[in-house]
Amino acid sequence: MHKNLQPPGWPQPKGYANGIKARGEFVFVGGMVGWDADEKFPDGFVAQTRQALANIVAVLAEGGARPEHVTRMTWYVRDMDEYLAARKALGPVYREVMGANFPAMALVEVRRLVEPQALVEIETTAVIP
Repeated sequence: MHKNLQPPGWPQPKGYANGIKARGEFVFVGGMVGWDADEKFPDGFVAQTRQALANIVAVLAEGGARPEHVTRMTWYVRDMDEYLAARKALGPVYREVMGANFPAMALVEVRRLVEPQALVEIETTAVIP
C-alpha cells in the first residue's frame, strides 16, 4: 500500500502525485519504448505510449507487481509539443493500461532516444506491499 503525499494548500495534481510514501518490495523497470515483441513501432505518439505502458505492465508482472503498485515514472519524450497536443488522448490510454493509479511523475524532453523511431521512453518504479 502506498500513500500520496500532498502538502496542505497545494493544488491537487492532475494525472500524477507530488510524492508517494511506500513500504515493500521494489520492482524497477528500465526505460520502455513503444515497440512490440518483434521490435516494431506503431505509428504515432499515442500508439507508442500505449505500447510502452503495456510493456511496463508485462515487466511488472514478471516481478509480481501490478500497475497499482507503481509509485514513480519518468517519461522521456522527443517532442514536448507532440506530448502536449496528445494529452487529451493520452488520459484514456493511460487509464486503460495503468488504471486509476497516478504515481509521482517527471516528464523530460530529450533530443534523441537510443531507438531512432522511439517517440517516448518511460522508466518505472513499483513497490509491492
